[in-house]
Amino acid sequence: MRTTVGIIGAGPAGLVLARLLHTAGIDSVVLESRDRAYVEQRQRAGILEQGTVDVLRAAGAAERMDREGLRHDGIELRFDKKRHRVDFPALTGGKSVMVYAQTEVCKDLIALQLKEGGPLLFEAEALAVEDAGTDRPRVRFRYEGHEDVLACDYVVGCDGFWGVARKAIPTALSRVFERTYPFGWLGVLADVAPSHDELVYARHDRGFALLSMRSPSVSRLYLQVPADTDAESWSDQAIWDELERRFETADDWRLRRGPVTQKSVTPMRSFVHEPMRYGRLFLAGDAAHIVPPTGAKGLNLAVGDVVTFARALVHERETGSPDLLDSYAQTCLRRVWQAERFSYDMTTLLHRAPGATPFDDRLQLARLERIAGHRAAETDLAEAYTGFPLD
Repeated sequence: MRTTVGIIGAGPAGLVLARLLHTAGIDSVVLESRDRAYVEQRQRAGILEQGTVDVLRAAGAAERMDREGLRHDGIELRFDKKRHRVDFPALTGGKSVMVYAQTEVCKDLIALQLKEGGPLLFEAEALAVEDAGTDRPRVRFRYEGHEDVLACDYVVGCDGFWGVARKAIPTALSRVFERTYPFGWLGVLADVAPSHDELVYARHDRGFALLSMRSPSVSRLYLQVPADTDAESWSDQAIWDELERRFETADDWRLRRGPVTQKSVTPMRSFVHEPMRYGRLFLAGDAAHIVPPTGAKGLNLAVGDVVTFARALVHERETGSPDLLDSYAQTCLRRVWQAERFSYDMTTLLHRAPGATPFDDRLQLARLERIAGHRAAETDLAEAYTGFPLD
C-alpha cells in the first residue's frame, strides 16, 4: 500500500489532518488501532477554541457543530464565595469558544472521511515507523490478522502518548520536559441541566471544582482529588455534596443535582517532547505534548499542529520550497509552550496543592483578585483561553 501521507491515529488530530489534506487534493491513509465504536465514544475534551471552530468550518466539517454546539462568550471564576465573569468577546475583539464534545467532532469527521476521503482503517495497529530519517518512510502495521506496510512520502504520528511514532525518533535526539501533579480530576457525567450557562472554575480551600456541560440536558462536572483516587470510592451523594461546598457563593445560586451516569479520574501532567520532527516523520497532538486539562488546550493544540503541517505541505507542493516543513517543529513549539504556560498557570491558580500553606492560599486569592480587578490581567486570560494564533 502506498500514499503521500500516512497518518497514525484517528483521534481529532489525525481526522482533521485527513480532512485538510483531502480538501487540498493530497491523498492519505489513516491507521487506527481501535474500532470505530471506541473512537466515537471515548470521552475527552469538550471546549473548542475560536481557531479550531474556524478550521472545522473551513473544512466543511461544522454543520452539526453549528447546529448543536453551545457557543460560550465567557467563563466564571469563583473564589472566596465571589463570582467574576470573564467576557471573551469584549476582551479579545470578538472571540468565543464552542462547547462541543470530542466524541462528536470525531463522529462528524469519520463520517466525512468514509464518505469522501481516503482510506480510514479501523483495527489497524501500527507496529513501527521505519526509515523515518529517509525520503521513503514506512509504517508497518497489522490489519485483519496480517502484517502489511504503508509506504509514504511523509508520516504524521497522531497516535497519542503511548503510540509508536515517537519511538522512531532516536533517543540521542530526544528531549523530554514534564511535570506530574499530585492530584487528578474526578469527573462525572450527569443527566441534569447545567446549573450555569457558562463554565464555572472554582477555587476553594477544599480543592478545585469545574462546572461544565455536554448539552443543555447533560452536565459534566469535576472535583480535584488525590492522584491515586478510585472513582468508585466516591458515592453519588458524596460527589454532589462536595461539589455544592466548592461552588458555594454569597448569593442565591444553587447547584442542580441529577443521576450520575459515568465517573472516572483523570491524571494531571505536563509533557513536551522535542523535536516534533525527525526526517519525514512529524509528531502531532498527544504524541508530542500533553497539558493538564485546566486550560482546555489538548484538542486545540493537536488541531494547531496538523493545520501547520497541512499548510506546510501545500506550500511545498505549490512553491517547491520545503521551508515551512523544515520549520514545522519550531512553529508548533512556540504555540505549544505558550499553551503549556497557560495550562500550568490555570492549574496552580485554582488547585490547592498538598501541604499548601496559608501564604500559598493568600497568593492564589491575590492572583484571582488581580484578574477580576484589572483589565490587562483579565485580557491575558481571555486571549489565551480563546486560543493562540494558528500561524
